[in-house]
Amino acid sequence: MGRYSRLHRMERMDPQKDYEQIFRWITQYEFPWDYLQGVSVAFLRDYGVPRISRLLDRTQEFERAGQKRYDDTVLIANELVQDGMESERARAAARHLNRIHGRYRIPNEDYLYVLATTVVGPKRWIDRYGWRPLCEQETESMALVGRRMGEMMDIDGLPDDYAGFARIHDEYEARMFAYDPANRRVAAATLRTVTSWYPGALRPLVARASLAVLDDELLAALGFPPQPPRVRGVAHRALRTRAAVVRRMPARPGRYPYRAKPRSYPFGWTLDDLGPHWAHSRPTHPLPDERTGDAGHETPTGSAATTATDGTTAPLTTPQEHR
Repeated sequence: MGRYSRLHRMERMDPQKDYEQIFRWITQYEFPWDYLQGVSVAFLRDYGVPRISRLLDRTQEFERAGQKRYDDTVLIANELVQDGMESERARAAARHLNRIHGRYRIPNEDYLYVLATTVVGPKRWIDRYGWRPLCEQETESMALVGRRMGEMMDIDGLPDDYAGFARIHDEYEARMFAYDPANRRVAAATLRTVTSWYPGALRPLVARASLAVLDDELLAALGFPPQPPRVRGVAHRALRTRAAVVRRMPARPGRYPYRAKPRSYPFGWTLDDLGPHWAHSRPTHPLPDERTGDAGHETPTGSAATTATDGTTAPLTTPQEHR
């Protein structure tokens, strides 16, 4: 398979019908590492909003179990896309996710923004640091996966395309970004989790590099100083060098999709393992398209339109499998 073979195939596909297949190619074959970096930056952008970070700070999910929270996010997302978003596996994951969220209440616009970061963040990262920019079909497929996830979470005001997600993302940040001590605490806890993956001597360098790729508006909202131009330049050149190397590598064979390994579950996991322990005492409710609509039918509580993330929000990220 040539380096651009999948791209040429995707350019002939219709994202309205083939968005799940295109999304799998993006996350498992074409840009697995870059997609994960884009989602990681999306996490940090969520923390630039005080009313989101204060809730996350109160749960102490990042302070107590940052690695598990990270892994649970990745694995729940995998459940939503691995067998197709209309599969029972995906629906069970969505019901579980809504059950977790059902403990908290938050404006619908916050849910919509968090979802938008998982669409816009990877797109912008890949276009800047990937081995090639995303084509139109890839871009719209990511937006359609995000839209379908939002429908399963009962989020209102979902856009139809990537441009709509980008507009929601940018307008919300212009209104809501502001510094709060909780922002920095949650961001610092997340960075500690990320840097813990590397040898001790490299951790300060990884932390500086992580901050160097963030824009000044986000850094200010998180309470971190702007990074020196020299540090930014080094980080940018290193990432562009990596892109040039990857561009010259052969395409990933179809039999070897990318499989990240969740550090919290070395011996495997089930859906019930994911999320905070208290979630299992809460009932699950039908998804929006599973409700009967009969008169007198109780409207399920805990939908994304009326509830909030508690530190276990699951943005889409690189798919993984049961081990």
